[in-house]
Amino acid sequence: MSEAAAKLTLRVTVGDTWTPLLMEASSDETVAALKARALRAFHFEEGRAEAYEVKNGGAAMRNETLSLRSSGIGDGAALVVLARRRRPVR
Repeated sequence: MSEAAAKLTLRVTVGDTWTPLLMEASSDETVAALKARALRAFHFEEGRAEAYEVKNGGAAMRNETLSLRSSGIGDGAALVVLARRRRPVR
């Protein structure tokens, strides 16, 4: 496989479940596509993806249209998918 389309193994955790999921992705896949796949893996509705953001190293990835490679995501990275808005604790 070429450098342009390297295969990555990532650990993606969806905050609502806090269950880590090992996912394979192409380095050319967008952050938004990876987020949507992670949410689908935990049976979230397709339309809810906009209500979530992806964090890498604690920082929100603001431009989810970028590829994983362009975003600096390398093999073995740990990403967290969290709700964009905080929920009140009762």
